[in-house]
Amino acid sequence: MKKDGKFHLPVLLPQDRDTFLEAVSDVTPLSPHGKVLHPATPIPPLPLSLFRDEREVIHASLHDPIRWDEDTETGEDGAYVRSGISRQVLRRLRRGDWHAQAELDLHGLTKVAAKQELAEFLYECKRRGVRCVRIIHGKGLRSPNREPVLKLHVRHWLTLRDEVLAYVQARAVDGGGGALLVLLKSR
Repeated sequence: MKKDGKFHLPVLLPQDRDTFLEAVSDVTPLSPHGKVLHPATPIPPLPLSLFRDEREVIHASLHDPIRWDEDTETGEDGAYVRSGISRQVLRRLRRGDWHAQAELDLHGLTKVAAKQELAEFLYECKRRGVRCVRIIHGKGLRSPNREPVLKLHVRHWLTLRDEVLAYVQARAVDGGGGALLVLLKSR
């Protein structure tokens, strides 16, 4: 009951009072000011390293230049030979003198995921001493405007890798315009 803006317990008989006190024995009384103070919920920590990583990935994806040097780009099929390596290497690679010892299929991956997969694949090939690999980037038949999403990026990324000596578009039986044969440095 409320009188004068305060709650007052009704007058109880002694046996009812004991029963009531027993029933509310585990209840915590309100503070003198009548407000419940809930414990402060801690604010979850900000994953600053995750934000930084995401920012770097976005920056790299937006500013990943795709430039072709006239010295290294040869022909319309998108062949590449590192400076100082004979163009004879390209002819031998096109003819199939080297057979792919490993293969990486990047179909369906995003640009960021494909770049990561390519880096890991090349590292593993280098570690195992693999000389020639086939990298499938796809022809873009299921992408918007039916354009290859990864083709130019994969070619550019390969030119940035020290272990890549040369690459040529794969022969038709090996994937044609949707794949590359890549020659890597020997150990």
